[in-house]
Amino acid sequence: MSLSVFDIFKVGIGPSSSHTMGPMRAAREFASGLKRDGLLAATHEIAVRLYGSLAFTGVGHGTDRAILAGLEGAEPESVDPDSLSPTVERIRSSGRIRLLGEHEIAFDEPMQLLFMHHERLPGHSNGMRFTALGSEQRTLREEDYYSVGGGFIVRGGETEAREASSRAVPPYPFASGAQLLALCREHGLEMYELVLANERTWASEAQVRAGLLHLWQVMQACVERGFRQTGLLPGVLKVRRRAPRLYRMLTESAKAGPLDVMDWVNAYALAVNEENAAGGRVVTAPTNGAAGIVPAVLHFYQRFEPGANDDGVVRFLLVAAAMGMLYKKNASISGAEMGCMGEVGVACSMAAAGLVAALQGTAEQIENAAEIGMEHNLGLTCDPVAGLVQIPCIERNAMGSVKAINAARLAMRGDGTHKVSLDQVIATMRQTGADMSTIYKETSQGGLAVNVPEC
Repeated sequence: MSLSVFDIFKVGIGPSSSHTMGPMRAAREFASGLKRDGLLAATHEIAVRLYGSLAFTGVGHGTDRAILAGLEGAEPESVDPDSLSPTVERIRSSGRIRLLGEHEIAFDEPMQLLFMHHERLPGHSNGMRFTALGSEQRTLREEDYYSVGGGFIVRGGETEAREASSRAVPPYPFASGAQLLALCREHGLEMYELVLANERTWASEAQVRAGLLHLWQVMQACVERGFRQTGLLPGVLKVRRRAPRLYRMLTESAKAGPLDVMDWVNAYALAVNEENAAGGRVVTAPTNGAAGIVPAVLHFYQRFEPGANDDGVVRFLLVAAAMGMLYKKNASISGAEMGCMGEVGVACSMAAAGLVAALQGTAEQIENAAEIGMEHNLGLTCDPVAGLVQIPCIERNAMGSVKAINAARLAMRGDGTHKVSLDQVIATMRQTGADMSTIYKETSQGGLAVNVPEC
């Protein structure tokens, strides 16, 4: 599996990489396959079955809307978030859906969406089964897909996402933190240099840098929009946006307080995740539910670290992505598999490592920061109230951002030596996720989801 930085960081839309972006991509791919094989015009009906976590929390995460848009050809990277609601409303009110914008199906229910709460497909908790039906309910094609976190999808029978399996092998492949450190020592490379050398297998250095700085621009735009928007987030919880008020308090205060830096970090994280909850454009880092941590820590670096510049941003993102690769290879970045330690925990670990890299710490200090970031998120549950990516998700990103900065500072005050390795904490995370009850893994059947009234 050859993962790229741009697999870990992707531009998409909220509220969920696994429940919104993945299903949208799967729906579009299914429809594209029908077109490729000459089955599009013969299709009279589409039936979609959602399994596991998608069945329990899909509506709150916008899975149904994402699938409708995906069947019409929308892609998470390019779709206008503001166009989704009108598109879905048109489909539902007219009873007509245009597959890939070309072939129209018209009947009472343009898409049969079935929630299989008590069944699970074998490959992953986030399973989907798409069925194309022709005349007289004849099955034209049936495909299973899995949304495995971070917007990645895997087809039934395949073991990994296609984008990761079809690439040339880079010069410095690594499958563990120990291997990554050993390669840095053996070749005399800083960690970001090693990751950049791998990326040059698939793109020029100028393209990689431009792509990373574009991601940073999208992150900044997301924060700026989050500071401007006001009112309530969509959904039954009626959660009020907090980032705009916090931003005004910080900018209008006549006197700076001793903990204003922490308040700014909180504001950045809240802004991103409120935008995500509203279905806005975010950078998946490594998921949407945890999308606020990397931008918040990068904003901290830019605003409060002397000498911060674009080179530091590039170092940050390269190294943070390398940590994300390790978690994806050796555990999971799916809340439906690992609980929230697979999302906020991984993002905290990535951001801690990225900040040390931006500050030009050693490879050993980077590995230490990443380990600290995850060690103190082990066992973190995913228990969204009402199946919405709002409570506790938004506030949890603020807490994860502050924790990431502290992890980086602890690592920078040491020489990189420590008792628990990053590989050991990733293995512990994987074991903890396997042991964790399903009710705490993005099903809204346990924790806060059952103890907090929805309205």
